Amino acid sequence: MPSHPDQSRHNALVLSGMQALGGANPALVVALSSLVGQRMASSADLATLPVGIFNLGLALGILPAAYLMRRLGRQGGYIIGALLGIGAGLLAASGIYIESFLVFCLGTLFAGLYASYVQSYRFAAADSASDAFRPKAISWVMAGGLLGAVIATQTIVHTQELWPQHPFAAAFLAQAALAALVLPFAFALRLGRDVNPAKAGPYTGRPLREIAANSRFIIAVLAGVASYGLMNFLMTASPLAMIGCGHSLNDSTLGIQWHILAMFGPSFFTGHLIKRFGKIPVTFLGMLLLGLASVVALAGISVAHFWSSLILLGLGWNFGFIGATNMVLDCYRPQERSRVQALNDFIIFTCVALSSFTSGRVLANYGWEGVNTWTLPISGLVMLALAWLWLQDKRGLRQAQA
Repeated sequence: MPSHPDQSRHNALVLSGMQALGGANPALVVALSSLVGQRMASSADLATLPVGIFNLGLALGILPAAYLMRRLGRQGGYIIGALLGIGAGLLAASGIYIESFLVFCLGTLFAGLYASYVQSYRFAAADSASDAFRPKAISWVMAGGLLGAVIATQTIVHTQELWPQHPFAAAFLAQAALAALVLPFAFALRLGRDVNPAKAGPYTGRPLREIAANSRFIIAVLAGVASYGLMNFLMTASPLAMIGCGHSLNDSTLGIQWHILAMFGPSFFTGHLIKRFGKIPVTFLGMLLLGLASVVALAGISVAHFWSSLILLGLGWNFGFIGATNMVLDCYRPQERSRVQALNDFIIFTCVALSSFTSGRVLANYGWEGVNTWTLPISGLVMLALAWLWLQDKRGLRQAQA
């Protein structure tokens, strides 16, 4: 059951603050890990391995995080997540200090486990909100990532000279401090029993295979996989591609900042767009923008081309992923939500992890052009699926009216 409107807004604002701090975690990992990997790894193919391991940790952490939050409540789970984030920053910094690529990758694995809790902030806001407020609640939380982009970028800029003999170690120590700041926010959440079911009793919902066989759920997950997977695939390769094309670290870091600003900036009005035009059209727009990002990237390798592509990539992710998240909300009943949400995120972030592992190899073997070429048919396929579902809904509406 939705909580009181004031409480729902309080939770959405608190979760937005947590997203700002937690959202700096993946931004910092993506911006720096491939560069650390390029310096410490034994071959160029392994440069993006830390980012892949981050996404692997995210995927592996989804189901355990969902279980812990069912047993301890979301608040207890988020405290555990923050502790994992603290450990992640300390491990990554230690790996750089002792020049151990293995320890550094372990740190990014823990960062991924932390991110598996951060990813559920949007669902926590939605679960306690009314139907009318739900799109806005999700958008408010995702908008917190806008500040996360600034925090991550400024952290990199202001720490890169603090410990020059161990490049980027200070940035990962700062990452641990940011995770520690999540703890007071987690304690400030006001989540009712319906959101924190420590003793929820036996499961009374439909079998997962029945829910997963529904075409609406399949297309929603497909859109989520494509929007997040393609964005991650291109974003992971971008810093290496920019450096490889002769651009500076500052240009690369600012490109990631513009990208993340574009990812989260529209969240202030994405909820309004969904209420005005519907979930499917907004998700379709997101996939279209993802395709345009690759088109721009294929047009040239100047800083302007990279930044424009990264901005379009961020906008496409925002509309595609938030739209797909809202589509998933239509696919389950209240007693089914924790399992369906976990299944959705597990599928998405398993695919995201695979995209991270392949990104560096594709870039090394086929270049920046190869990275962008194969994304176009995927975005086109998802757009066709969304158009089919939209037509099905229109047909069903006309039949109901008749």
